[in-house]
Formats: sequence, structure tokens, C-alpha cells
Amino acid sequence: MKESIYKNLERIEGMNTIDMIQKKLKVSRKTAIKKISVLRKLGFVDTSGGGKQPRIYSISRIRVKKMGYPGLYDIINKNSPVKLIKPYEYRIIDKRLSIEEAIVRAVKTEKFRVILASLALFNKIKNWSRLYEYAKQNDVRKKVGALYDVAKVVIRVRRMDNKTRNLLLGAEEKEKYIIKGAKSKDFIDIEKKWKVHVPFDRSDLMRLKE
Repeated sequence: MKESIYKNLERIEGMNTIDMIQKKLKVSRKTAIKKISVLRKLGFVDTSGGGKQPRIYSISRIRVKKMGYPGLYDIINKNSPVKLIKPYEYRIIDKRLSIEEAIVRAVKTEKFRVILASLALFNKIKNWSRLYEYAKQNDVRKKVGALYDVAKVVIRVRRMDNKTRNLLLGAEEKEKYIIKGAKSKDFIDIEKKWKVHVPFDRSDLMRLKE
């Protein structure tokens, strides 16, 4: 390793924004971005965040080879304009996480930003039957159906076939809240149709169009 690269790593190791890196290295913003790009290619930098949230660079002097397949946050960040900061590094060892399963896993987190960001995944669905089966296994069929209708309001989504839609509508589920205590002011018609409470208002969805 070149001595200059090692010195840079020592000075900026840890969690940083590009502004913090710029100050620590005493370089211009353009130069800081170039240095981060080099370090990322060498395997010393992991990136998270973006969008309205600041991009965070996690920098380590130890190169860690990522094992397995991308996790939920990675898939959402790749496919959604709403970016998430990963609370931890999560990889899947035994299989690749499908878009369909990612949507269901996002709903199961019961986290506002994760579920909001995951709405963009409805435009990436390849197998509606698979989505239904995952939703059934996790007892979130009506929640998934309601979120699909919400997503349709502001973004382009893949068309759901009638068979899947009817199966989702006909599901019997006890839990009525997607996020406990959260109700919508703008999607009351969707809430009535699906008999679940939508946690978003129309203004929240504007983040998906950025």
C-alpha cells in the first residue's frame, strides 16, 4: 500500500461525511471525492445514505470482503430514490433476496422510512404469485395490497394481476396497523378498501419523486 493512502486512512478512519473528509485532509471538495473514490475501489470504504439524508462514508484501514448477497437496505437503496442509512451491515448467505421478499421484509420492520422507501420496489416486481406467497407466510397480505395502491398514486408501478389482487383483498388478518398508531389523512379510501391503516400522507410520498 502506498504511504499516502495509509496516511489518509489513519486521518479519516470511521464514519464521515464528505465535508468532514475535506476538513480532515485539508483538501478541496473535488479532491476529497476523488480520494474517497480511490479508497472505495481498494475496498476501504462503505457508503450509505443519500437523497435528503447526508451520504455517510464508513472508512476502515482493514479491507473486509463482503460475503453473501446484498441485504434489505442494499436492495432498497439500489432501487429507491429514498435512501436509507444502514444501522448495521447485513448480508444474506444462502440466497439472493428477491424484490418480492424485500417488500415483505420492509413491511415487517414496521419502520416509517424503510416502508416508504420500499414502495419504489413495486415497479420492479417480476412475480406477483411469489409476492403473495411471501405476504401470506408473514401475515401481511392486506398491508402489502394497501401499500401497492398507495404507491400507484404517485409513481409508476408494475400492473398487479387480478388473481393476486383478489387473493390479497380476501385475506383475513387481525392486525390493522402497518405502523402501530399511524393513520393517513389522505388515503382513507384505500384504508377502507383494505381494512388497514396507511402510515403515510400524500406529502410523504413526494420523496419518491425526487
